[in-house]
Amino acid sequence: MNAHGFVHRYGDNVDTDVIIPARYLNTASHEELAAHCMEDIDKEFVHNVKQGDIIVAGKNFGCGSSREHAPIAIKASGISCVIAPTFARIFYRNSINIGLAILECPEAAAEIQGGDEVSVDFDTGVITDVTTGKTYKAQPFPPFIQNIIEKGGLLNSLKQG
Repeated sequence: MNAHGFVHRYGDNVDTDVIIPARYLNTASHEELAAHCMEDIDKEFVHNVKQGDIIVAGKNFGCGSSREHAPIAIKASGISCVIAPTFARIFYRNSINIGLAILECPEAAAEIQGGDEVSVDFDTGVITDVTTGKTYKAQPFPPFIQNIIEKGGLLNSLKQG
């Protein structure tokens, strides 16, 4: 399983309220959530994001409320992976539950720049900044978590066996 795309870069402590503002939580539509993803921190995100793109952010990504809408909005927007030095624990678990790949890698998060082309090998945890040629090593997911992500989330993995 791999990801490949261009980087959208954010800083530390990006909370769930800016990932998907509370005023949009009354919808269950993944497309509607994606249409408003990151709009309070980056008005151009929804216009610039392409399928497969990657978010690289600072520490404590996904802090704030425990809403599952935040990783759903990110995944539905086309983002294939989020890389940060650390994630808020509930965001981390919610991401796995809905099938959004996330990797903790402080070096990659510190050095990869917005607009860089990046490739991620989830089997090995190797992150390659294609733009600079530099590689980084994150802890790969264990096979059971890779299975959950590949099948699109926890419920899908349970249904599919």
